[in-house]
Amino acid sequence: MTGWLRDHPEVRTIRVAAADLNGQARGKRIAARFAEKAVLEGTRFPYSALNLDIWGEDIADSPLVFASGDADGVLHPTERGFVPMPWLQAPTALLPIWMFHDDGTPFDGDPRHALARVVARYRARGLTPVVATELEFYLIDDSGSELRAPPSPRSGKRRPGADTLALRALDAFDVFFSDLYDACEAMDIPADTAISEAGNGQFEINLLHADDPLKAADDAWLFKLLVKGLARKYGFAASFMAKPYPDQPGNGMHMHFSVLDAGGTNIFDNGGPEGTAALHHAVAGCLGAMHDSMLLFAPHATSYDRLVPSAHAPTGIAWAYENRTAAIRIPSGGHKARRIEHRVAGGDINPYLLIAGILGAALNGIEDRATPPPPITGNAYAQDLAQLPVTWAGAIAAFEASAAMARIFPAELIRNLILTKRQELRHIDELGAEERVALYLDTV
Repeated sequence: MTGWLRDHPEVRTIRVAAADLNGQARGKRIAARFAEKAVLEGTRFPYSALNLDIWGEDIADSPLVFASGDADGVLHPTERGFVPMPWLQAPTALLPIWMFHDDGTPFDGDPRHALARVVARYRARGLTPVVATELEFYLIDDSGSELRAPPSPRSGKRRPGADTLALRALDAFDVFFSDLYDACEAMDIPADTAISEAGNGQFEINLLHADDPLKAADDAWLFKLLVKGLARKYGFAASFMAKPYPDQPGNGMHMHFSVLDAGGTNIFDNGGPEGTAALHHAVAGCLGAMHDSMLLFAPHATSYDRLVPSAHAPTGIAWAYENRTAAIRIPSGGHKARRIEHRVAGGDINPYLLIAGILGAALNGIEDRATPPPPITGNAYAQDLAQLPVTWAGAIAAFEASAAMARIFPAELIRNLILTKRQELRHIDELGAEERVALYLDTV
């Protein structure tokens, strides 16, 4: 890894960072000449640093703080290695890291380790998940008292309203998107199609599939850091907040996945549109865990503003073929790419926990040979379906009590996440609507 720095002598400082339970980057700045020590020996900071609330405060009743003397873990580089940080003025590199105990065992409170644990369950069965993500975000001028679309760097004009799939909306920010794609190339983030979405100043970029879920999660995590950082370089904000505007569509994060066997064959493909029994088992697992997984799909106080009927965000628990009103969609197209699209999550998620939760639920269904209900047809919002939790408190309680989540996540991570969200829940009522937007706008 230090060879990368030798090939980039312009880099004078590095950042070492891990994702906490909220997906926030927690870490340190190090002079590049001391980077070898971080690579070879790791770096240290408290276990509690991966269990802070959204304000960056300690969790008051966490056993990771005073009860244990606020002890350190050791963080080693992930297999990603160094990546550039093109949104900063000075040439800088980021070294993603994850946390271990001194004896080399993983720290169960690290969300990246939670995903690795799920991937290991698949590998034990000779299976490999293939994952792709679609991330929606707004470009926002937050310099005034009211949020609005930023002026185009090209024309200086503001986009007057929604313009779904409009090339002119993309072209208005062509310089920004060209820089964004160049940065993705430099960071090995597989950014594919970009479209303008239904909101004013809203866009979506697809990240191509990877046959390593850890890389797919890394890609999504790094992409969010990049988009938010690069937008600030241009003088506006980029927000993955679930619903920054009360009267505009929310930001979603759709996840597509299939599963390969040891020979590289897609176990969801039966040569036709309906898919295999394994696909149906995976669908059943996702549906069975969906209610209890809501804290992963909607982790913040404002996440639930997006989840209203007939607003392009699923509210009922159902699956369907080629139907975007359903929580789980089986897309049409070539049978070799038969896959599941999970459509519930908002853009404000932690990618590691989100991907772990969905893949873990699917594997539960495969292991149990579970059978889903019949797929729906027509408008899901108009049907009598079991509903997802509509409150943050309800989602916290469901996650804590869930047998399905206990099969997917280690007990320590469940405990830490619940403590974190309960602390945030206690304090969020102190904030008005504008203060909540300010808190989450370019944090999540």
